[in-house]
Amino acid sequence: MINKKNLWFLTLFSLVLVLSIYYVTMPSEVFKVGNQEDKGIGEEETSISESTLIAALKVEDDSSILEKINSLKEKLTDSEATVEEKNSAFEELKTINKNSSIEETLEAKIKESCSCENFVKIDGDNIRVVLDSDDSSTTMANNIMRLVQNEFDEKMYISVKFN
Repeated sequence: MINKKNLWFLTLFSLVLVLSIYYVTMPSEVFKVGNQEDKGIGEEETSISESTLIAALKVEDDSSILEKINSLKEKLTDSEATVEEKNSAFEELKTINKNSSIEETLEAKIKESCSCENFVKIDGDNIRVVLDSDDSSTTMANNIMRLVQNEFDEKMYISVKFN
């Protein structure tokens, strides 16, 4: 009779054996360093068009949302949590998902209308917009505020910051 430990060992050993055979039978051309230049494949240039501040804001926001979602999921799966706590956690998860989709939509619309990278964060009835634009005119800020407000039925408090 095979127990679980033996089964796992055989599975992992088989995987290592198959990968070893694959590695040994690969052509040696794959491992040559100068192989790309021999075939005419040069190095590609990579450029980053987003502002460092906009990228940092997006990463920070994504990590904070991920932390919040994980804590809410833990609360939902906690056997000691009350029904009210689970309901409020579920409602908060729905709000986070809804806000995230609205933020993405607004970012796309602002990018289309202003041709610049941007970051949008919704926190209750406050909306923060950060733009990566050299043109920091009042007219542009007002247009963005109108564009954002058109997405909502109730009055929102919108702030626009130029980077």
